[in-house]
Amino acid sequence: MSISPLRILLTPALVLLASTAFGQQTYVTRYDAFVGYAFLDSPHVNLFGNGFAAQVGVRPKTWYSLGFDYSFSTGDLSLTPSLLPTALQQQLGGQLGQLIGAGLLPKTYTLTVPAHARTQTFAVGPQLAYRHFTHATLFLRPVFAGAIHEAATPQATPGDFFAAGVVQELAPTGKKTDTTWFLGFGGGFDIIFSKHVSWRVQADLVYQHLFNDLLQDGSYTTRFSVGPAFNFGRNIKE
Repeated sequence: MSISPLRILLTPALVLLASTAFGQQTYVTRYDAFVGYAFLDSPHVNLFGNGFAAQVGVRPKTWYSLGFDYSFSTGDLSLTPSLLPTALQQQLGGQLGQLIGAGLLPKTYTLTVPAHARTQTFAVGPQLAYRHFTHATLFLRPVFAGAIHEAATPQATPGDFFAAGVVQELAPTGKKTDTTWFLGFGGGFDIIFSKHVSWRVQADLVYQHLFNDLLQDGSYTTRFSVGPAFNFGRNIKE
């Protein structure tokens, strides 16, 4: 049985979190920042991208903050006819039937168009914090909004003339880009090393519909990131 990257990354952090002691935190800074490894997983189009994420936040109160985050990732995806609008599926199906009937394509031929994607996300929203552990903070992002931008470069398999024709039709310039809004929710935790440094593990789930002129349905995308967080500014517990 395969083990997901998310499980590999979360397991040791959860063990460490379980060992933290209860107690009120006495030092909470006004601001925080984060930078670390990130991945983006969109199984609807078989996309898994690796990259980085960065965040900044301000804490008006110890129990909530407002923040902005950015992520960048690259990965490969694959498009199949089942992802396309019904009319386009029927059009491609008719063309394939003619080519197979003429003996130009084998009867077992299936259309798959791989593509390389570069994805950026921008998000803002509130965060609620639970600070009743001495060395850990749990947090929840009940709702946030943002934008997702993606540039996909489709690349037909060498020798597949039909897929090459589809690529030329869908992306005449060799690249297809789109930007759309998304909504999501998420959360995570910080393991506190000192007043100013902690280790952050976080994930969220967003709904988006990129390339709505090409893809029939929207999809859910997981964003995960892990890395150091830095706390600075005055102590707002005073």
